[in-house]
Amino acid sequence: MTDPKATYAAAGVDINRQDDALARIKPLVKATRTPGVRSDIGLFGGLYAAQFPEKQPILVSSMDGVGTKMKVARLAGKWDTVGADLVNHCINDILVQGARPLFFLDYVAAQRLEPAVIEQIVKGMAGACTEGGLALIGGEMAEMPGVYAEGEVDVAGTIVGVVDEADLLPALSVMAAGDVLIGLASSGLHTNGYSLARKVCFELAGLGVDDPLPGAEATVGEALLAVHRSYLKPVLPLVKARQLVAMAHITGGGLTDNLPRVLPPHLDAAIETGSWQIPALFRFLMDQSGMPLEDARRSFNLGVGMVLIAPKAKVGAVLKALAAAGEKPWVLGELTRGTGKVHYR
Repeated sequence: MTDPKATYAAAGVDINRQDDALARIKPLVKATRTPGVRSDIGLFGGLYAAQFPEKQPILVSSMDGVGTKMKVARLAGKWDTVGADLVNHCINDILVQGARPLFFLDYVAAQRLEPAVIEQIVKGMAGACTEGGLALIGGEMAEMPGVYAEGEVDVAGTIVGVVDEADLLPALSVMAAGDVLIGLASSGLHTNGYSLARKVCFELAGLGVDDPLPGAEATVGEALLAVHRSYLKPVLPLVKARQLVAMAHITGGGLTDNLPRVLPPHLDAAIETGSWQIPALFRFLMDQSGMPLEDARRSFNLGVGMVLIAPKAKVGAVLKALAAAGEKPWVLGELTRGTGKVHYR
């Protein structure tokens, strides 16, 4: 028998590592099973029963990643939070259209699969899925030397949810000047702005992940890895009660670029800048970088993670319901006649 000139393992892909990782995550995935799931991990496709209580169900889907927040996870040696980030980001993206989540699929890729790291990432995903009432129904795991640099890990995810057509948002035809913007706080950077945040913290300020973050009661690592929160539980009941006309998830582009995505062309969003205090993390990043305020408003969420838009007559009920759900909402501004843009005042 001749010696092989090349093997898959010698080329940098070890199937045994993938098998180890799969064995670790199977019980985590199984724990997210919901009544609609009709398959187990390992099949070529995930199965979900298309039977919904909604009268006129519309499927809503989205996909995203967590960007260079993965590099902070590597520096800190903490991986479960980025898994939760991924699921929660996707939940929020379909929530703003009124959808409740059904199931989630993940993609995890690396230069070299590390089973213990993969386990922690999926543990975070599974926990967020359980919290949100959706199933982690399948995914893909890939070891790709030559595509990813040494030590790099990347994640992405796809979510599918459902909304009754009568609850679909934004309700562009009924939005009007005088409708009120309600802010819900972010828990930090969420999953956007990390290329700039890493440069500021680790290069310009010369800080490490375990150093205290100036002005905050947290280390740099704790502040940067704070989980991207889900707004599902406090907000979905408001959708079902038809108390809202629109919502915007404040991700990359900040308030400036995300609010126009849900505005009709004849209305503007007027933001009251004195209605909330920009958290310490963002103030530090702005001070250290010297970036103009206009740029910061398009780079970060600046403490506003979700914006709800409600008719003026329903604002009191919305604020009361949010407070009862443990939120600290505030009036962020209002809609005015305009051309579909955001103004700060």
